[in-house]
Amino acid sequence: MTMFSAVSPRSRRTRAWAHVVPIVLGGVAAVAAVAFVAYLLWPTWGSGGANAPDRLPVSVGGTLFNVPTSAIRMKIQRHSGPQERIDLDFLYPSLEPPGAPKHVTADTVEEAMQPIDRIFLSIAAHRDALAPEQRTATIYPRYLDQAATMPQDGLTMRTFRSDTPYGSEDFYSAANPTLSARCTRDAATPGMCLSERRVGGADLTFRFPRSWLSQWRDAADAMDRLTAQLRGPKG
Repeated sequence: MTMFSAVSPRSRRTRAWAHVVPIVLGGVAAVAAVAFVAYLLWPTWGSGGANAPDRLPVSVGGTLFNVPTSAIRMKIQRHSGPQERIDLDFLYPSLEPPGAPKHVTADTVEEAMQPIDRIFLSIAAHRDALAPEQRTATIYPRYLDQAATMPQDGLTMRTFRSDTPYGSEDFYSAANPTLSARCTRDAATPGMCLSERRVGGADLTFRFPRSWLSQWRDAADAMDRLTAQLRGPKG
């Protein structure tokens, strides 16, 4: 006896779609997830976009700073309001925010290996830590070699003793204009200097190449100007 299926073609199509729909929805969700991750990881050099403001009011340690958006090095820090820390860099000597970095290829890598042309700045809440000026006056002298070089163009250099935490660094200071900086020595990589100052509830840490000390007054002036620009007019 011949048996006929009681299931209609329409029922079979419904069952087929019941299996296909979850697969389609899962694929859509996977594509959306990949797109979201790609968006988060996509480079954000340069300005923050056509609608982004040129400057952001940022409060660090309760102190207000007016920060150029394109100078902020980390995307997660590109927002206004209170922040624990913010990292910036500026072209030197113009002190303009940097543009997007050039794409480096095998043909241009030697050309890309140029001296550092920017000054780096980190602003962080100090949380009542020892002020940079106090550290310079009371802590560093304990670790410095007693001998000091004769001032050259108004700049004095003293070496940290090798058995101290700063054994691979030298300390530079000047009175007019005021400058104090700890600098690593040139080795496989160029030496870098670190200079700190306190503004309100925040500590500003500048980093720049040691080679700039040959024109140390320009470097000191650049740090003073950046500090004034970021604070803005006093009300």
